[in-house]
Amino acid sequence: MEKLAAGVGREPRRLPTPGPGDALSPEYWDAVLRDPLADACPEPPGPPARTLRLFEISHHILRIGCRRCGRTVEIRKADAVRLSGPAAFWKSVGQRLLDDTCTQRTGRLEEDGCWPVFE
Repeated sequence: MEKLAAGVGREPRRLPTPGPGDALSPEYWDAVLRDPLADACPEPPGPPARTLRLFEISHHILRIGCRRCGRTVEIRKADAVRLSGPAAFWKSVGQRLLDDTCTQRTGRLEEDGCWPVFE
């Protein structure tokens, strides 16, 4: 308690906050370079899923989301093949799924419809 009481009148020692122009410590760069995920790519290798035909996709459940309204639509691959055929592109099948169930109708072509995110 006496130590706390003695420190009440003094100004605490403040360290300067590092800014964007300051150099980073060597320990920071060493930790960044030793990170095992530093060389990992954020997307899986291969073509994007939206450019694949249905018969080229290995997943059994196909999922597409909307950036605009936040909806997610799922369909089994077998159902998608039955509706559109095995040679149909997942992009066109997914867009049609979103458009058929879209709730964001304004009447203007530029604003209507969903904005797909292929997962």
